[in-house]
Amino acid sequence: MQNVKHIFGIFADYLGQYFKTRLAYRADFLGDFVSNLISELINLVFIIVVFTHVPLMKEWTRDEIIFIYGFFLVPYALFSMFFGFWDFNERYIIRGEMDRILTRPIHNLAQVCLESIAPDRIFGVITGLIIMGYAAFQLDLTFYWYDLFIFIGLVISGALIYGGVYTAIAAVSFFSDSRTGIAPMIYNIQQYGRYPVDVYNKAIRFVLTYVLPFAFVGIYPAAYFLRKEVWYTYAALTPVVAVIFFGIGLLVWNWGVTKYRGAGS
Repeated sequence: MQNVKHIFGIFADYLGQYFKTRLAYRADFLGDFVSNLISELINLVFIIVVFTHVPLMKEWTRDEIIFIYGFFLVPYALFSMFFGFWDFNERYIIRGEMDRILTRPIHNLAQVCLESIAPDRIFGVITGLIIMGYAAFQLDLTFYWYDLFIFIGLVISGALIYGGVYTAIAAVSFFSDSRTGIAPMIYNIQQYGRYPVDVYNKAIRFVLTYVLPFAFVGIYPAAYFLRKEVWYTYAALTPVVAVIFFGIGLLVWNWGVTKYRGAGS
């Protein structure tokens, strides 16, 4: 427990110093925010254009799809802040920086996350909330005081699901020094989680629920706020799925570290 508190303390100190540095150059900080906002809004415009021709998607309205998309962005942004595994294979395995990581006292996964932390991804959270707010206004949704706590819990759970899946994928690099990995393919699959699973066939629905549970970072938790009672059970299971898959990711990572033999000379 003391070690966990120490790690979180380091994360907090790092974030504090990062934002002090970025806010010293406010124009650059604002530019990043605007560029990220525009990028996500382009995707939003794509959804709106599609629904001008297709008013319903298996009984899901345009604004409901937009709400799901906005929710989908929030846990993904949190995950992207703390789990920067995009260049893990190249940087830590091929270049041998994992050797340096393993000589330090803090858990190696926490060190990798600290070195690749990207606090500017918080802009994705803001964008997602704006999109959700727009859709909620259009749908005239009603929220209760406890929905804020449920929202926070579901968002953190979604981020942990992402973390578990991509930690396990990154750990594959311990068994192979190939420059290519499966992360790009998984990234493409995760995009399916921003749409209702009942528009897909049974095979895809099974994968998105039980194998790569990206439905639990998009449609299932968002369905609770959309008052889609048929999906309430899945929404309630989101924290359970998060614990299971993050635990699996950590186990695979620790196993991979024991198989790591160093970069050599």
